[in-house]
This record gives sequence, structure tokens and C-alpha cells, in this order.
Amino acid sequence: MQVTLKRVVVTGLGAVTPLGNSINDYWQGLINGQSGAAPITKFDAGKFKTRFACEVKNFDADAIFGRKEARKLDPFAHYALFAADQAVADARLNDDSIDKDRVGVIFSSGIGGILTFQEQLFEYWKEPALVRFSPFFIPKMILDIAAGHISIKYGFRGPNFAVVSACASSTHALIDAFNYLRLGKANAIVVGGAEAAVTEAGIGGFSVMKALSERNDSPQTASRPFDLDRDGFVLGEGAGAIVLEEYEHAIKRGAPIYAEMAGGGMSADANHITAPHPEGLGAILVMKDALNDANMQPQEIDYINVHGTSTPLGDVSEAKAIANIFGSHAYQLNISSTKSMTGHLLGAAGAVEAIASIMAVKHNIVPPTINHFTYDPAFDPNLNFTFNQAQHRNIRAALSNTFGFGGHNASVIFKQITT
Repeated sequence: MQVTLKRVVVTGLGAVTPLGNSINDYWQGLINGQSGAAPITKFDAGKFKTRFACEVKNFDADAIFGRKEARKLDPFAHYALFAADQAVADARLNDDSIDKDRVGVIFSSGIGGILTFQEQLFEYWKEPALVRFSPFFIPKMILDIAAGHISIKYGFRGPNFAVVSACASSTHALIDAFNYLRLGKANAIVVGGAEAAVTEAGIGGFSVMKALSERNDSPQTASRPFDLDRDGFVLGEGAGAIVLEEYEHAIKRGAPIYAEMAGGGMSADANHITAPHPEGLGAILVMKDALNDANMQPQEIDYINVHGTSTPLGDVSEAKAIANIFGSHAYQLNISSTKSMTGHLLGAAGAVEAIASIMAVKHNIVPPTINHFTYDPAFDPNLNFTFNQAQHRNIRAALSNTFGFGGHNASVIFKQITT
């Protein structure tokens, strides 16, 4: 029996980012080419080789949730709940007319409550004889808890879980939600990702891998994708939340529609635990899969929000993959890495960058790749990486890539809504 797949649209957005804690602040920061990087304030980073990050700013969890409730949540869940609140309100999803049995939550993280885990172990080792553990230790730490809290708050009883694939986690969550909706398993799903890994353990762990930039003298220019002098990524934190909804359901209730989700692709590098395939084979496969899923040709894509972490190997591999898939059309594309401004939000990167892609489609503006100073001959000079300044153009469709440690690749496509 042939199944007729339903259309899926975006009806709500929410964001907590190093550029601002609302969709408008985040978007304005992007198109203005603002860097979210600065010296770390959350702990004394003086002993570390990397002493800066893209932290969330002006976020008072006690004021938002109340001190008692805030203490029951890890910061990654604070960010998730605040972003989800924005998206639910934006989509007008918390309405008595909504069938909450048909609304799901798929909310991801790459790491989850790393600060909670770190603090609890510090506490234990201070006085191990006391075996002093908080009853909230496990519920604060587990990375599926954000999805649980969101569903509990709103009474959403549809599909509810978390997807884990390192930095590709929230893009995989988007694809899962997309599939559930087009198969008719739900009417709407709150989907996204959250991360709060700017901690001693997070900075120390990525630093010892030589993954982070060490440009301590100039944090704001440290994330420089596709630049000759790039030396690693900048760790970021925050959350992105997106309400995906079945098209007819959205139309019937008069919901605002930003864009249509057209397809999603998944692949594996099967190459190395942290390094991308040098020829971008996994990236080629995932973009091809996304285009096939959307029933679109490469020539229909106008903008690619690349994974673009500012690492020596990763940027080259992704550029090779784009050239392979798009051929001569690659020269008609705008390409940009918003990680140059937000840093790398790990498991939240996919959702936050999907939002950038959705807003680009809605407003026909390509956010820039900032911090480009020196041309790298490893890249084709005729490719448009949207260096240093946003560009206006008609964006019929945007593709967003996210690649995770372990070789996990995911790509999603958003396009202008048509009747």
C-alpha cells in the first residue's frame, strides 16, 4: 500500500544563543556579523590553553524559573525550556483547542548535564566518606530530561524522546520529527537541541584533543572558518527550538508559517572517531540523501549553512563535498558558517543553525562567515563563502549541514512555502 506523505512546515521558533536570547536578537546578531566569543566568565580558565568561549549572556535562571525550580535543572535544561517556551508561544501551540495527545517533543543534546556531573563528582571527592549525592543528580544530568520537562509543562503527550549523535544530534531530531509528521504520527512536534558544556570538563576535554582555537589574545576573531590561519573551533552553548507542524493542521488553525521542511539526509563517514573523511565522502552522501528525500535537484538550492567549524581538516572536507554534489552550480550558491559568530554549540548546533537557515529563507538574507582575513589556497576562490558581510538574495531553499564525532552526518532542507 502506497503511503501519501504529508507536508511539514515551521510554525514556531525559539533561541538562546551567545548572540542573544530571542529569535530577533539572534537573527540581528547574525546578519550584523556579531561575534559571541569572549573570555570565559563561568569559571577561572587561567590554567587552560583555551580561555574563551561563546557563552550565553544575560540569562538569569533564578529570575526565569524561580530559585527553587532552577536548582532542579542543569543549565542545558534551562536553555531548552526557555527556547521551547518561545517556540510554543510563537506557534500559538499552547491553546485549549490543540489536541495535546497529537503534539510531541523531540529535544536533543550531545552531552546533557555535564556541569551537574562535574559538580557532583567534585562534591563527592571532597569528602568521599560521606557519600553525599543529590537526589536530583540523575534527573538533572540525563540528556533526555529536557524533552521530558517540556512535555510535562505543556501536557504534550505525543512522541517524546531525545536523539544523540554528538554534534549532529538536533539535526537528527529534526529529521525524526519530520518523518513522524509526514507519516501522520503527530500533528505538531517541538524539536530542538540544547547544550551547556562551557565548564572545566568541557573546555579541558576538547582542548586536550587539540580541537579548540587557542587564540586567547583575540577571542572575537578566533572562529574563522575557511581562513588560512584557522586553528580550531570555539565552544558555544545555548539552545534552539523549532515547532514543526503538519501543513493542513497549521493552515486550519491559522498558524504562522516561516518555511516548509522539504527533506533530510543521514549518513556515516565510517572513517575516524573525530576526523572527517578527507574527500568528504560522508558529507557527499548526506547532502545527496537530503536532496533525494526532498525530491529536489542541486540547482534548486541557493544557500548552504555549512558545518564549518574552523578546523583545518573539516572545512576542506566539506568544501570538497559541496563541489562534488553541486558541480558548476556551486558557483551560484551562497555558503556561510554561522559558527564564526555563535561558536560550536555541539548537540544544539543543528537546531540553532536550522533556525538561521529558516530565517534566511524567510527574509532572503544570507548571514555571513565573519573573521576571514587570509585566503587559503585549499579553497576554490570562486566559491561564495559570504565572507564578513551579509548578502541579500532570493533564497528559494537552504540546506543545513551538521557532522558529529563518530562520523555522524545529517542535513536538512528548508524552502519557501508555496500553496
